[in-house]
Amino acid sequence: MGRAIEFMMGDRRHHLWSAYFDEGVYVDPISAAGLVRWDSGGNYQWRYSAPEGVEYIDTVYAFNVDDSVAWASYYPTFPLLEARTNGQVRLRKTPVVAPAGMAVHGEEIIVLGGNRQRDLLHRCRMTDHEVLLIEEARLTFPNGAPLKQYARPVGRGRHLYLRGSSPRQWYVTGV
Repeated sequence: MGRAIEFMMGDRRHHLWSAYFDEGVYVDPISAAGLVRWDSGGNYQWRYSAPEGVEYIDTVYAFNVDDSVAWASYYPTFPLLEARTNGQVRLRKTPVVAPAGMAVHGEEIIVLGGNRQRDLLHRCRMTDHEVLLIEEARLTFPNGAPLKQYARPVGRGRHLYLRGSSPRQWYVTGV
C-alpha cells in the first residue's frame, strides 16, 4: 500500500483511505498521489491527481474520513481537499495553515491547530470554493489545563478525538 503512510483509515462502506507524507510521495509510485483509496480487500480503486494549476500533495497534515468521503489538508498550500467515492473532488481555500486535525459535518468544519498554535480551535463554514473563519477559541482539557501536547488527533466525520496522557484516555469534540 505504498511507503510513508501518515494516515490509514476505513469508512463504514468498506473503503480504506491512505494518506502519505513526503518520504513516500517522492520515492514510491503508489504513495506519489498523496491520497489513495482501496477496497476492503486492499485492491487499489482511486488516487488523487491535483487539477492543473494546483499544488500536488507533499504531506497530509490533517485527515478525516466519514461515509464515502475523505477530507485532507496538505502541504505546501494547505487547501481543504474533499474526495468522494463517486469520483467527485473539491478543493477549497482555507485560512488555517498546517492544521493538526479536523471534524466535518455538512457545511461546518472545526480545525484544530494550525498557524503554529496547537491549542487553537477554528470554527468555520464551507462555501463551494473556500472555508470561512467564523470564530477561534483556545481548546483546553476538561479540567481547564492547557492543551499543549497531544497525540495525533483522529477525525471521524463530525467528531475529533484527542488522546490524553494515557493510551486509554480519549477526549472528543466536534461539530
